[in-house]
Amino acid sequence: MAKILCIETSTSVCSVAYCEDGKVVSSKELYEINSHASHLTVLIDELFTEPNTPTLQAIDAVAVSSGPGSYTGLRIGVSTAKGICFGLGKPLIAIDSLTIMSYPVVKSNTLETEAATLFCPMMDAKRMEVYTSLFDREMNQIEPISAKIIEEDAFLDQLQTSKIVFFGNGAEKCQSTITHVNASFLSDSHPLAKNMATLVEEKYQNQQFEDVAYFEPFYLKEFMITQSKKKVL
Repeated sequence: MAKILCIETSTSVCSVAYCEDGKVVSSKELYEINSHASHLTVLIDELFTEPNTPTLQAIDAVAVSSGPGSYTGLRIGVSTAKGICFGLGKPLIAIDSLTIMSYPVVKSNTLETEAATLFCPMMDAKRMEVYTSLFDREMNQIEPISAKIIEEDAFLDQLQTSKIVFFGNGAEKCQSTITHVNASFLSDSHPLAKNMATLVEEKYQNQQFEDVAYFEPFYLKEFMITQSKKKVL
C-alpha cells in the first residue's frame, strides 16, 4: 500500500494531499494568489499533523504537478517536492496539470459530462491564449498539450462531430468565443492535489519515477521578464 504526498501548485490554488493505496486520506487547499512560497511547506506540515496521517518520513513517494501553468508556482512546487525526495531518499512522480484537472471531470456524472464525448481542460495563459489538450471518456489524451490562441473557429472540427465540455480558468474567458451548439462549459474547475490519488498510485505501481536530480517542470512557454518603463533615479 503506497503512501504518497501529492503537491499541486500550477495555478493560483496551492494544494497538498496525503494518499494511501490510491485514496485520499487528508488534503488541504489554499485559494489565495501568490501563496505558494509562504504557505506550501506550512500546508505540508499541517497535513502530517492530522490524526489519520503518518509522519512525513513514513511516505513512500512524492508526487507533483509537472505543468503547464504558473512559472513561479510550478518552480516552487517542484523544488519543494525534489527537496523532500532528496532529504528522505524517496522517488518522485510527476503528473501533468491538465490531466490532474481533467480526471474528476471525466469521472463525474453531471448533465454536461454525461452527454460529452470529449473533454477540454483550459488553463489561462493570459490574453486569449490557453494551455489546453483533449481527452476522451477513457482519459486518453487525443491531442497533445499546447498553448492555443482561442478564436471563433477553435476546436470547430471536433465540435462538428463531438460534444465537448470545456473547463478550467481558461475556459471561462472563451465562453463568448466558442459558441457551437456542441460546446458546454463547467465553472470552478482547478487542478487539485486530492485529484492526483488514483493517477499517482498507478504510476507508483508501475515504477514510473522521475530522475530527481534532473527533473524540471513543463513550462510550455518561456518565462518573460517585463522591464519597467519607469525611470530609476
